[in-house]
Amino acid sequence: MESTKEKKAETCYSELNACIEKIIRLLKTMKLLEKVQALNKIRRALSECSPFHDPVDLVEWIPAQKVKANDYNPNKVAPDEMELLYTSIRLDDFTQPIVSYCIDKDHYEITDGFHRNKIGRYPEIARKRHGYLPLTIIDKPLDERIGSTIRHNRARGTHQIRSMSEIVANLATMGWSDDKIGKNLGMELDEIIRLKQVSGLKGAFQNHEFSKSWKEFEYNYYK
Repeated sequence: MESTKEKKAETCYSELNACIEKIIRLLKTMKLLEKVQALNKIRRALSECSPFHDPVDLVEWIPAQKVKANDYNPNKVAPDEMELLYTSIRLDDFTQPIVSYCIDKDHYEITDGFHRNKIGRYPEIARKRHGYLPLTIIDKPLDERIGSTIRHNRARGTHQIRSMSEIVANLATMGWSDDKIGKNLGMELDEIIRLKQVSGLKGAFQNHEFSKSWKEFEYNYYK
């Protein structure tokens, strides 16, 4: 019985190796654009039968002109940190993909990796990668993508107070409760309230669970 299983496994591997060799031969005959499209198609097909469902299990190479920044990223990087990132990618290549959302086949919006995207457009870096960027795709609605961006930034300890306050205010107006904001962005209630204050928008408090009267709340936070 064991011998039968081993023979079956050997047959499967033999057929698989033959398929791989055929694919390699086909790829070698293709020009750049056709080859990249074929490789992306192969990766998508492999991802469908993969036991892993993390976005990083599927990385595709997308033309840089199809990738754009989002309009809610509060992350700022100092010049020396940008220089270090450039050096890292120049010497070590891309070791992390750019996390993005596919708006359509010609438009991808960055969720995380804006600065990797920026470095990837530097002439020296872009030439080596033929103008392509490594992307992994997530499929989430806008409010959850905003949450993902903030979590990535906070994990690195980089975010801007004013921009963060605007995002918290926007999430509040989109129906997120203080509890949901806290759980998704890793914030304590007092930080959420401070950021709402900075935004200057009373509408940001529309889902706030008040323990005091509105007048007292206004007196404390808007006096």
